[in-house]
Order: sequence, then C-alpha cells, then structure tokens
Amino acid sequence: MDRREALTAFGVTAVGLASGTSAQADHGADAAQGASPLSQMHLYLCAFHIAKKDPKLLFEAHHYCMPVADEVHQCVIFDSTGKNARILGVEYIISDKLYRKLPDAEKKYYHPHTYEITSGLLVAPRMKATEENKLMEGLLTTWGKTWHTWPDPKTELPMGEPLLMWSASKDGQISDEILAERDKRLKVSTKDIRKRREYIGPVPQIEPPKSLDDIGRQWTNEGPDEPKKP
Repeated sequence: MDRREALTAFGVTAVGLASGTSAQADHGADAAQGASPLSQMHLYLCAFHIAKKDPKLLFEAHHYCMPVADEVHQCVIFDSTGKNARILGVEYIISDKLYRKLPDAEKKYYHPHTYEITSGLLVAPRMKATEENKLMEGLLTTWGKTWHTWPDPKTELPMGEPLLMWSASKDGQISDEILAERDKRLKVSTKDIRKRREYIGPVPQIEPPKSLDDIGRQWTNEGPDEPKKP
C-alpha cells in the first residue's frame, strides 16, 4: 500500500506518519528492491505492555504498524528504535465492531486501548498533534491481541513460551520514573498529551485482570461498559 493511501480501517491518512527522510529512504529501497510488507509499516506508536499473567512484567513497546483490511491492523513490536533492536512480538489491532462478534474464548486474548489513549500513554511522536489526535480518536475503542515471543529482552536468546500481553488500564501502573524516562527520550510529555486528549473521553480506572481468562473492559469495572457521563 502506498504511503499516501488512507489507513481506512480507522479513518487516518498515511500522510505525515513518517519523517520526510525515512519516507524518501523507504521509497528508494522500494525502487531498488521492490515493495515489501516491511516498507508498508509506516505507522509508529509507542506504549507499554504488561504481561497479563503478571502485572509486574512491564515492557516499553515500539510498534511499527500497517493496515491488513478494513478494521484490522498488524504491528511488529520492538524493544527500542535503535540499532540491533529486538523484535519482542506482534500485535493485531481490530475494531470494536469486530471484537464484539468474537466468542468469549477468543475475547480473553484482547486488551482494550481506551485507557492508554485517554491517559496519554500511547503516543505517535513522529506525527503532528492534529494528526495524532485524529489517529487516537480512531483507535479509542479498538482492541489488541499481543504476544511477546521474546519474553525477556535482557536474555541473549528468546527463551520460554510466548507471553500474552495486556495494556495499562489505570493510573499508577506505570511509574512516574518510567514515564519520565520515556518522555525525555521521545521528546514528548504524557501529562500534556493527556490534557490535550480530554475531549476524546474520560480516563477510565480499570482493575488489571485477575486471571488469564478475564475479559477486558474499556470504561468501567462493572455494569454496562460505557463511558461515565461527567
């Protein structure tokens, strides 16, 4: 898919998602080698992943994403953006409409993105604020299915079984120190982004799952899973 085509799944255009330099480099690589799936992964996002079975296992996750079909994206997850970055795993992002059609046995693998977006944890630092706002509006009620096949990036090799990952869902799960370090490196402010996104919706406070079988919730811990009215 050309960089200028629309990311129709969530109503976001591809224009401006990458820097001009990387866009030109991608174009040159495509011309020399032929287009590849990797050249289509022009959407960059950064957030944090938490192991569903153990909320103490926390990883900064750098996503490179592309659309697959209407309402479906796929992402490769790296532990950093630097040289020799390790592929931690993959994430599949689907719309709320598709999620609602899944059986509960499948829903338990999907985490909500609502808190990440309204709290400012999920960022697209290479985009302009207006473009990022539009992107986050489209992603607000989406769900992600994420497996980390390199469970501990500190190990020399990817050891053990894949980890099913979850998203942060309430304040305090990501420490101020970890956020400050991420923000400084990416030149963003989670606090400012949170304030800028207040118009998108309230920031939910959802308890983390108690078991691998728990099904995620977007807005409330109990009752109808809808945003609370102010």
